[in-house]
Amino acid sequence: METAVVTSKGQIVIPVKIRRKLGIKSGSKVALIEQGDKIIMQPLDKEYFNKIAGILGEKGKMLKSLMEDKKKEREL
Repeated sequence: METAVVTSKGQIVIPVKIRRKLGIKSGSKVALIEQGDKIIMQPLDKEYFNKIAGILGEKGKMLKSLMEDKKKEREL
């Protein structure tokens, strides 16, 4: 188990051992997923998107919602 300290700005440093193992580099995107009282950090790399490819469908409500959220993020 690795540990990290949260700064006053809410930032953490991912230990180098984990970054190397998961291929996380400067500028890498990660998803933070809340599951009950846990936070799961998932690297958003090609492998991740290949695993989930097609589960939402092209005309699904979830995809539409995600696209709208991304549009709002870009506007901010």
